[in-house]
This record gives sequence, structure tokens and C-alpha cells, in this order.
Amino acid sequence: MAKKNGPTFQKREKEKARIEKQKEKEIRRIESKERRADQSSAFGDEDPDIAGIRPGPQPLPEQWYDPLSRVDPVSDDV
Repeated sequence: MAKKNGPTFQKREKEKARIEKQKEKEIRRIESKERRADQSSAFGDEDPDIAGIRPGPQPLPEQWYDPLSRVDPVSDDV
């Protein structure tokens, strides 16, 4: 009695699909790395969320200062 050749053909098709998926994934990884590199170079070395913030205590916003108080909100001598 002869054996059927179905499983080897199916296995070959499955392997082709797996290899194709790996190639697509690799392309996506490369594109993602390029996007991240472009984004980081667009902002320079400084994170835009924390741009202009210096270490240590931060000055209070002007709206928190009492207009009758003697503290000047512009000076850094606090």
C-alpha cells in the first residue's frame, strides 16, 4: 500500500509561510529602529518633556505668588 504525500507538501507550505513571516517581522524591526532614530535626532539630545528644567527645586509659577508679598517671583534668590 502506498503512502500519501500530503504531509510533506503541507509541511513545506507551512515552512514557507514561517520564513515569509520572519522576513516581514525583520523589515518591521528595521523600520521601527529607523523611526526611533529619526525621532531622537529631531529633538536633539534633550527630552522635550523636560526641556528647560534645571536640577534642584523649581521656582513657583507666577500665579502662586501673593501680589502683596515681598517675594519677587522673577528672582532666583529664593
